[in-house]
Amino acid sequence: MICGPGENAGVVDIGDGQAVVFKMESHNHPSYIEPYQGAATGVGGILRDVFTMGARPVATLNSLSFGSPDHPRTRALVHGVVAGIGGYGNCFGVPCVGGEVRFDTAYDGNCLVNAFAAGIADSDAIFYSAASGVGMPVVYLGAKTGRDGVGGATMASAEFDASIEEKRPTVQVGDPFTEKRLMEACLELMATGAVIAIQDMGAAGLTCSAVEMGDKGGLGVRLDLDRVPQRETGMSAYEMMLSESQERMLMVLQPEKESQARAIFEKWDLDFAIVGETLPEDRFIILHGNTVRADLPLSTLSGSAPEYDRPWTEPVPAAPLDPASVPAIDPIDGLRALISSANYCSREWVWEQYDTMVMADTVRTPGQGAGIIRVHGTDKLLAFTSDVTPRYVQADPEEGGKQAVAEAFRNLSAVGAKPLAATDNLNFGNPEKPEIMGQLVAAIRGIGAACSALDMPIVSGNVSLYNETEGAAILPTPTIGAVGIIRDPSQVITGNARAGHVALMVGECAGHLGQSALLAEVFNRVEGAAPPVDLQAERRHGDFIRENAEWIRACTDLSDGGLALAAFELAEAAGVGVEIDSADMGELFGEDQARYLIACNFDQAEALMAAAAKAGVPIKSVGRFGGDTVKMGSSEAPLAELSEVFRTSFGALFD
Repeated sequence: MICGPGENAGVVDIGDGQAVVFKMESHNHPSYIEPYQGAATGVGGILRDVFTMGARPVATLNSLSFGSPDHPRTRALVHGVVAGIGGYGNCFGVPCVGGEVRFDTAYDGNCLVNAFAAGIADSDAIFYSAASGVGMPVVYLGAKTGRDGVGGATMASAEFDASIEEKRPTVQVGDPFTEKRLMEACLELMATGAVIAIQDMGAAGLTCSAVEMGDKGGLGVRLDLDRVPQRETGMSAYEMMLSESQERMLMVLQPEKESQARAIFEKWDLDFAIVGETLPEDRFIILHGNTVRADLPLSTLSGSAPEYDRPWTEPVPAAPLDPASVPAIDPIDGLRALISSANYCSREWVWEQYDTMVMADTVRTPGQGAGIIRVHGTDKLLAFTSDVTPRYVQADPEEGGKQAVAEAFRNLSAVGAKPLAATDNLNFGNPEKPEIMGQLVAAIRGIGAACSALDMPIVSGNVSLYNETEGAAILPTPTIGAVGIIRDPSQVITGNARAGHVALMVGECAGHLGQSALLAEVFNRVEGAAPPVDLQAERRHGDFIRENAEWIRACTDLSDGGLALAAFELAEAAGVGVEIDSADMGELFGEDQARYLIACNFDQAEALMAAAAKAGVPIKSVGRFGGDTVKMGSSEAPLAELSEVFRTSFGALFD
């Protein structure tokens, strides 16, 4: 780890003088109020967090949570958010390589839009936001300031109520082409040695960026707002300081490099204005119209601000599910119910609206597990994933927090990537309610335990609270974004199953149906304990997959929908049938953790079983791939029929 939490993004060394820079952030409230611009500016903001560190963005992900498909707002939200993400990312020119989409009534009044971005930088050329030097010029860069987004940060920290439409002006408006020019100008400027410190203008605009730069450097800042480039007339100091107009940066500049820096930004047709200077004393001075509009200790707004230790109650985990209470169902009927549901059908309708191949380094596109890109000009590859199962977190926040990290670890391991580090986006309700604060405390406890056990540090992140409407909170949703590395291209597991392959399951199945996808989608029941997470087993089984990648032709982790859904998805992606020997509901649909499904040749299966026995890893044959049907026990259906259901259900709901 080169840089951990506290900067614009986290930075991790990947060897050969290179580093990966990444972070995940939310734009939840803006996306509910104005879906297109809310989602678009969420993408723009996270991209700025990456390139302000000196990294060129190479990949994005997104994690989206919407209300029930039949809620009157959901259709418009889905269309607007997906179009906004695609519209900004496609124009900017960075591939979207993965993500997740979920639906639940808990998000009816408050959707979640979590955006992730990663970039590549030279490990000895990382740029930070801490100002240094007294009397150094503070420079405004990028687009002009308007009234859009004034009060956006305040709005993001408030519950929704009947006055929601009044908040529409607080949503920012994005311009991806301006952001593209801003990135190129910043990266060109950084190469000149002119930059002392740099910070993007995100939440609270000039206020937050100036205060953070000064506080981190132990300096004061003076700003003269008359020098700020403006696209509207008659703006007050309050509006200018809190505007969240997009595509803007604030920089502390080496004074002798001013003319060179100005020439670069003029070449890219962007504003460049010296708007202030650093001060030796702890002061934040705002001038407007030759009048002092604010003069206060800068540290009171940042470093010495109070830290909350709110009252909280320890969550009580949900009671275990009585397996006898789950009615028997034909396995194919259960599978059909899952793959026709909004939560488990193909997301092709979503990711086809994103450019997944721009920059020509994408190895694995969305819809196939973790996304993979080549690190241009090297043999290295990077893998990316985002994961969380909110119903687990609701049932048991600590186990749910563990599971989110563990699933990210598995998704990376399943493609042959060694997990490096993670970022998190902690989405919760109102923390002033002790039960909500208790969810947050316990989830962080679980995330921390899993990160330690799986050697996957959190290097950046975001907290989004007050996600409630009229007092109704979202499901606790601590999203984990994770990055892994593959140093040898021969170790990538990106193949498809084919006829004659054996289906092997790594890990043990106890038939855990509590909080399962089957229970929720087929029986409309959200009950039982979350599946327990054995972190040592997770690490042992993930290491086994990566260490034996040469014997594996295709692999996926087992999570929602258990063995049945995982086997179908492997088969459907390859266009080949599959036969699973068991007809037991627990074995087919149980969501026990630390498990993988592998497709390989018979001789490779023998080698894997021998290696597993030596490593003490449970493994067994559960079926085979081939033919043109999906069969579970004695129940079967044509693959083509199920594939049609799987691929068309999302469009049938939202087209």
